[in-house]
Amino acid sequence: MTDGPFQCRCVLCHDYGDRDEADRVDLTITENVQPYGWHVVMVPEDEIGPGFAYTIGLSHTHGAPELAMFGLDIHVMHRILNRLGEKSAAGAVLADGQKHPDVVDGHQVALRHVDLRWYRTFFGRAIGFYRRPPFPVLQVVWPDVDDRFHWDEQAEERRRRESQPQLWLPPSAHPVGIWMTEL
Repeated sequence: MTDGPFQCRCVLCHDYGDRDEADRVDLTITENVQPYGWHVVMVPEDEIGPGFAYTIGLSHTHGAPELAMFGLDIHVMHRILNRLGEKSAAGAVLADGQKHPDVVDGHQVALRHVDLRWYRTFFGRAIGFYRRPPFPVLQVVWPDVDDRFHWDEQAEERRRRESQPQLWLPPSAHPVGIWMTEL
């Protein structure tokens, strides 16, 4: 259980009386969070859209935000999220607006606070683990080939629109595109 403003309500900290109803995925999540501190959920690309990955357990174990990443190969995102998770476990404070040049070879990533209204769309397993929002989530945003991000004026327009959502925006302000199909 963590100290500070985040009050952990996860299934490891509280017995909700339904542990014997957990499915195999939920059991795997708790089995990974207990010894390793977090689990990475990987959602592969499909006919609906690009893949994405997110952590579960960083808030429980380290009092740190969960991390989410979109639009790259799920195994690449898994490695990047683990690198950032290791930084958090080592005591680094991960926060909105930070850039991290040391997690992707030759490129930086930026961290952006995820608007709570996106949680049900993308983080169902985390909601199941923590039982309900809010739990903090940061989107790990990767740049275009010239190291520019969505919000940089010169960023490649196609990459801004299609490669990864802009979850720091409320859904009502998000540009129309593939990331809005599930809403």
